[in-house]
Amino acid sequence: MKTSIKMKSLALIALLGAAFAAPLLAQPGPGMGMMGGGMGMGGGPGMRFAQNNAVWSLMTPEERIAMRTKMHAVKTYDECTQVQAEQRTLLEARAKEKGVTLPTPRQNACDNMKARGFIK
Repeated sequence: MKTSIKMKSLALIALLGAAFAAPLLAQPGPGMGMMGGGMGMGGGPGMRFAQNNAVWSLMTPEERIAMRTKMHAVKTYDECTQVQAEQRTLLEARAKEKGVTLPTPRQNACDNMKARGFIK
């Protein structure tokens, strides 16, 4: 009888421990999960950079939306690289004014768009 009570107590403790631990383990850590309603960190598809990123801080939300709109509107690879170059020139000037180092892009968005068939 005592063994049965001990087993039930242990089972109850284990169950309660698991119930309290599960929500803690399910929480995403820093830099994990989706922000902006599941649309990337910038609030739109394809904008997946942290808000403390140098590029993010150099652009207003309106400018980010305008840049995304321009990139979605390009039809050719040359047009895409031209839009990118203009944006890069603008951001380099702002970065210099603020004394910030503008990081080199990790990927070429135009190459990605061409590989996926969005532009020719």
